Amino acid sequence: MLVFALLISLPAWYRLLFDQLEITQVLVRFLIAVPIAAVLLAAFRFVTSGYGVTEETPATPVEARPVNHPD
Repeated sequence: MLVFALLISLPAWYRLLFDQLEITQVLVRFLIAVPIAAVLLAAFRFVTSGYGVTEETPATPVEARPVNHPD
């Protein structure tokens, strides 16, 4: 989750390199990105939680019948 928050706030970190933002502003943007990333990842997990899960129908019992071979 923190990696995703870092990706969200990456433009601010980039602007820090060129002295366009102060470190406190970058950290505030990162702290704002953390709960946003948590909500987005939770929504993604909710949407994709049902994929790959299949409901198997119970097997129907089969009666063994002797096969009549004409001899």
